[in-house]
Amino acid sequence: MVMPESSERHRTVSRRPHGPAIRPVAGARVPLRRLLRVASVASGIQFGWALQLSLLTPYIQELGIPHAWSSLIWLCGPLSGLFVQPLAGHMSDRCTSRHGRRRPFIVAGAVSIVIAVLIIGHSADLGWLIGDRGGVRHRAIGFFVVGFWLLDVANNFSQGPCRALLADLTGKDHRRNRVANAYFSLFIAIGNVFGYATGSFSGWYKILPFTLTNACSVNCANLKSAFLIDIVFIAITTYLSVSAVQELPLDSSDRSSLVVEEGMGQSNHASEAFLWELFRTFRYFSGYMWVILLVTSLTWIGWFPFTLFDTDWMGREIYGGKPNEGQSYNSGVRMGAFGLMLNSVVLGITSLLMEKLCRKWGAGFVWGISNIFMALCFLAMLVLTYVAKNMGYIGHDFPPNSIVSAALIIFALLGAPLAITYSVPYAMICSRVESLQLGQGLSVGVLNLAVVIPQVVVSLGSGPWDQLFGGGNSPAFAVAALAAFASGLIAILALPRSGAQKPRTLT
Repeated sequence: MVMPESSERHRTVSRRPHGPAIRPVAGARVPLRRLLRVASVASGIQFGWALQLSLLTPYIQELGIPHAWSSLIWLCGPLSGLFVQPLAGHMSDRCTSRHGRRRPFIVAGAVSIVIAVLIIGHSADLGWLIGDRGGVRHRAIGFFVVGFWLLDVANNFSQGPCRALLADLTGKDHRRNRVANAYFSLFIAIGNVFGYATGSFSGWYKILPFTLTNACSVNCANLKSAFLIDIVFIAITTYLSVSAVQELPLDSSDRSSLVVEEGMGQSNHASEAFLWELFRTFRYFSGYMWVILLVTSLTWIGWFPFTLFDTDWMGREIYGGKPNEGQSYNSGVRMGAFGLMLNSVVLGITSLLMEKLCRKWGAGFVWGISNIFMALCFLAMLVLTYVAKNMGYIGHDFPPNSIVSAALIIFALLGAPLAITYSVPYAMICSRVESLQLGQGLSVGVLNLAVVIPQVVVSLGSGPWDQLFGGGNSPAFAVAALAAFASGLIAILALPRSGAQKPRTLT
């Protein structure tokens, strides 16, 4: 429950599948500036994600993992997201902490992120301490995977309750819900800008010289330094977010309703109750909501190869380098991080225009057009790869400015559809679950299933596919283009351009 948001009335236990309704509290709507502060934690979370997306695929290969299998390291993220975000949303819907429902999860996630980035940044040092020597550093890889897994769990643990808190604050006001999600997308862009800018700078080891050790070379020291900066950033944004609103603990009537529900046949075991609620939720979804889940899944089949191999593509296909073989690859990775920073600037600008675009053309139509545009960008990456391979500079020189500029333009343009992906699906889902009374936390978590399942598929297949077809990233981007184009067509044809379709209510 959130102050000073109000609701119309208490809902009876018999009409809701789980969790207490938000207790009505007298007062005006939450000001937009408070929504802005609540959403600010997204920038702290995304700062670490930006470092992860731009630097960790190359770093994995520097530790000795072949490119063909590097995508499997990313498999832990989707698998953790498959269960963690729905479970975190479910638990936050029912949380009886005196600090509120959502804020304890946001803080716990932030602390876990700090621990995870410390492990990742120091994985080479930890591996060295227990005997790592030679080309393939198995112990460092082990520490890295543990930290990587924890980072993904922590990110999913924080983001679901944060989006649910924004939904609590906006209530049934669909316009304010879209604005709140646009704020969230804006802060994702801000976190990306700072994160990618940090990742593209190659001189952090000079500013923080203690990061350079026997086990940690210049590239490793820059990575470690960037994650130390991330710790400061996440601490500041978490404080701004959790101090922006005062959540009320569940009152005695809400606590009693939980007991009554559990006495009506639901298991007291947390995991059993969660799985029951998760699968029961799908039963009440309208056809409209199923379309949203389908489009989301196809959209992320498109996005995930890009998030996996964006800087790797720049280092390999554009700069013609390989990990641990000269400076071409590392130069390409840093240029790719700079391109992702430009991507985030466009993402932020698009986030500010989101409400006007959706109000004018309809959220579904805007989403569909953006996905088709995304597909065209991926096709442009394939064309640019072909052109670069046939220009004759690979293996002899750095790429010409025209090729680098074209790659950076593609990276930047992809920021527009990415902003819509981060905002529109969540706003569409959250604006329709109020009448279903499913709980915002669990509903956001259910949407996340549509995000992580395609990520699992792509993680399993992209590396081996790329190796099978010559060791580059082109096959993965070809699949991404097809999936993005299909999702765009479905969104345009199956989602209404304007007006909110009312979902079924529970009986």
